[in-house]
Amino acid sequence: MRKFDSLSEREVLALAISLEEDDERTYADYAEGLRENFAASASMFDAMGEEEAGHRRRLIELYRQRFGDHIPLIRRNDVSGFVTRKPVWLMQPLGLETVRKQAATMEIESRRFYEKAAARAQDPGTRQLLDDLASEERTHENRAEELEKEKLGHNTKREEDEAGRRLFVLQIVQPGLAGLMDGSVSTLAPVFAAAFATHSSRDAFVVGLAASVGAGISMGFAEALSDDGSLTGRGHPWMRGLVCGLMTALGGIGHTLPFLVPEFHVAMTAAFIVVLVELAVIAWIRNHYMDTPPLSAALQVGLGGALVFATGVLIGSA
Repeated sequence: MRKFDSLSEREVLALAISLEEDDERTYADYAEGLRENFAASASMFDAMGEEEAGHRRRLIELYRQRFGDHIPLIRRNDVSGFVTRKPVWLMQPLGLETVRKQAATMEIESRRFYEKAAARAQDPGTRQLLDDLASEERTHENRAEELEKEKLGHNTKREEDEAGRRLFVLQIVQPGLAGLMDGSVSTLAPVFAAAFATHSSRDAFVVGLAASVGAGISMGFAEALSDDGSLTGRGHPWMRGLVCGLMTALGGIGHTLPFLVPEFHVAMTAAFIVVLVELAVIAWIRNHYMDTPPLSAALQVGLGGALVFATGVLIGSA
């Protein structure tokens, strides 16, 4: 890997051409990834990609005038000092706000590159072009906002933000909430049945841990195999399964951990408090993301939790 300061003007121009090509391709990938759900934002990134293509053509023209037709392939990974970018294909599904922030970071990095390259350039024409590109990249940070206003508009941006929220609810919140409810509520009966039957913190912990992990695995596979997401828009099945499984296990382990305390009555009190917190969190998520009225959410979750808790107590005390 070479240091930037060791590059010749020929190599700096070749690197600049490569960087513009990468940025153009990245914006095209952003546009393609967003087009299905966020058409207006995709159009915005199409326009930004066209501007990067214009930069690349100007750089190529200058390079050929000075150094001929052969342009050595110098990538950002060959030069120290650049921030490593995660490939777009590894970022699926693309988050709208994540992409917008990444685009702003790209423009800032490009501006700093051209400012530093212009400061080192000896040829007047090369320095002028690099200065111009640095200035344009500086205005691009504002241009991105202008394009957003031009392509999106207030109503369109609001609609896309709402669409992004719906996708987040479908792909993350719903499977996570289903898992959290199952783990927090369904494991109450075996944990507290074991606790009241044995009056042993260790026995209750072992039963709770087994029930939580087992429920997490079961719910994870059930969610992943329920549908492939192609028609429902619920995202990749294995991602949903992972979210659901983890939240199921977390919900059960939450009120199991207090039984690590050897003193049974202290452990029981702590577990009961954790259960109340878990149910309150579930009610809040239902209200905040699923638009369930607060009182209705609290009553539904509280009633279900109370019934399962009572079942565990009755069976354990029998």
